[in-house]
Amino acid sequence: MSNYKVKLKNIKAFAFDVDGVFTDGSVICIPETGELVRTFNAKDGLGMRLAYMSGYTLAIITGGKSDSILKRFYPVLAHEVIQGAQDKAPVFEDFCLRHNFRPEEVAYVGDDLPDIPVLQKCGLAVCPSDAVAEVKAVCDFVSEYPGGRGCVRNLIEQVMKAQGKWTLDASAYQAWRHAIEGEYDKIYKK
Repeated sequence: MSNYKVKLKNIKAFAFDVDGVFTDGSVICIPETGELVRTFNAKDGLGMRLAYMSGYTLAIITGGKSDSILKRFYPVLAHEVIQGAQDKAPVFEDFCLRHNFRPEEVAYVGDDLPDIPVLQKCGLAVCPSDAVAEVKAVCDFVSEYPGGRGCVRNLIEQVMKAQGKWTLDASAYQAWRHAIEGEYDKIYKK
């Protein structure tokens, strides 16, 4: 594990797994539809909104596939949501290429074995406190918070504070939220 704090100032984008990062890893299966229901932490969500407003690019790269994942994150919390990613490393590389980021400019948060190839390629490898041992072994930073309980917010806040961007202009936030929620309504409330 390296001194991750020196890497905080180089981060321009964030990419995240979902289950075990934004959630505690639990899912409820609705018998009638087979839909998997997840619960998300509102503080993680606000951290993402502040990062989004401050110009960071945010992506979800998950092996899961669910309409609820897409609706939770796009376009309100993430610029893109990539689902069904069984091999996440090429997806991460493509994300970097499409957005003109060097891998060392992207922080990635993962918690389980499929995340290791990305954690080994990104600029800042992060995991929640309850990640599996193999993931913790390759991470630059192990959050004090478990998945679904603030590890995303913990990372975003540290990066933004290190770069002098951790502020909230209430009127700008309300205007941004109104505009982005209008985009959400155009996509999902047809």
